[in-house]
Amino acid sequence: MAFNLKKVLKALLLSSNQPLAIKDIQAVFTRFHEQMTLPLPGVVTDYASPVDAAAGDEAPVTPADAPAAEEPVEVIAEIPEDNELYQDVPSLITATQIREAMDLIAAELRLSDEGLLLIEGSSGYRLMTHPRFARWLRILRQEPPPVKLSQSALETLAVVSYRQPVTRTEIETIRGVSAEAGVNKLLERDLIYIVGRADLPGRPLQYGTTDNFLEFAGMKSLDELPASDVLSSRQIDEWLQKATTAPTPTDTDMGLADEQLPLEGVITSTREFVVADETTAFASVEVVAEQATPDAVDGGRAPTA
Repeated sequence: MAFNLKKVLKALLLSSNQPLAIKDIQAVFTRFHEQMTLPLPGVVTDYASPVDAAAGDEAPVTPADAPAAEEPVEVIAEIPEDNELYQDVPSLITATQIREAMDLIAAELRLSDEGLLLIEGSSGYRLMTHPRFARWLRILRQEPPPVKLSQSALETLAVVSYRQPVTRTEIETIRGVSAEAGVNKLLERDLIYIVGRADLPGRPLQYGTTDNFLEFAGMKSLDELPASDVLSSRQIDEWLQKATTAPTPTDTDMGLADEQLPLEGVITSTREFVVADETTAFASVEVVAEQATPDAVDGGRAPTA
């Protein structure tokens, strides 16, 4: 009977509480072949000849005269090996063979409908219970029901996943609202983490997604993020650049006609009038005072006799 890779992989999955990566599975088969070439502990494989042990005129030691060997405290139990599991094990198990066997196991679990699913995550393959049994598991573990993320937190998570590493200022620029509450909630859920600091004034913190985010989204890597059909990354970069360095709005941008006096011109003219040369201003006042008549100065009343 040929070696059954699928059964061995299924046993490894059931016995492990951690994800099994392909390299971890290949390491198991490597250690298997290494152990097959080593002698079993407690088993004597070489005996010295009585003739070789005799030296000079000494009489050879017979097996009857030899001291009794100390009996081993523990003896390895010989388990009858299953040809389907331990015979004709290939020296090299390729990643393609492992993936094909895992696909067969996943298909069998789905057809059997026994409440188990085989999921391939970012860290490897893992057996998980079906989501429809989640309530029973929460009762067993005495856990509260899960809390859904708000729309604001989901939008913040989407910005971080597509734009990482990203600062909170960039998130707020894209969304147009404060992102402090959303960032704190995602940090608490271990969906994002602090990657480092940006090379910008003030050295703001940068955020990126964690491995828990990949499991939360059901992806193996960030390459599986759906492509945006609205804006590309280049267009978003250009929009952010324009948003942070926005020019002064013109009359056309404000809906004013071109023949009207620009607002900047009015402010500039008024400012120049106010801050005119003091010497000229005082000279104009003196000329007006000299040319003024007594009637004008006295409020227009006629002089008295």
